[in-house]
Amino acid sequence: MNWRIINSIKEKTDRFEISIDKVVLPNGEEKTFSFLDFAKGVCILPITNNHEVVSLKQYRHALKSWQWELPAGMIDSDGISPIEVAKKELEEETGYLAEHWLDLGSFYPSPGSTKEEIFLFAAAGLTPSEQKLENSEQIELHTITMQELKELISNGDFKHGAGLAAVLRYKFMTD
Repeated sequence: MNWRIINSIKEKTDRFEISIDKVVLPNGEEKTFSFLDFAKGVCILPITNNHEVVSLKQYRHALKSWQWELPAGMIDSDGISPIEVAKKELEEETGYLAEHWLDLGSFYPSPGSTKEEIFLFAAAGLTPSEQKLENSEQIELHTITMQELKELISNGDFKHGAGLAAVLRYKFMTD
């Protein structure tokens, strides 16, 4: 038996929509359940011809700190495929175009509190283009070896959830 929604309220705040549902659980109890609803996203693992990873250090205001990340972005328009958004985000954030793309699937980063789904890709055959950052993006580009990325992850310095998922999927699919 599914949860039955008695009442649903949606409130929009900036790019987030908060849904507050009053539900009847399968056991008959009533409960209020809230979650965030915002755009789906993409994350790219860009691999150079030398088998290095183009990674970012990006200032994240919510954390008030610089974070190691992979290029990523949200799918902000209906009808645009995840791969199209991934290609756009890779060029905008890193200044690279990619000839080869590997679909690594998707995942839900926090299904207990949001409907967000992130589509993962690996990109290779990189050629330089032009970086086109948004005015709110502070990004430092770094090209690091897979071993250096592994060390950042092992040391707990790389905490980007979508980036971690992309690396994990890539390793499982290519090992």
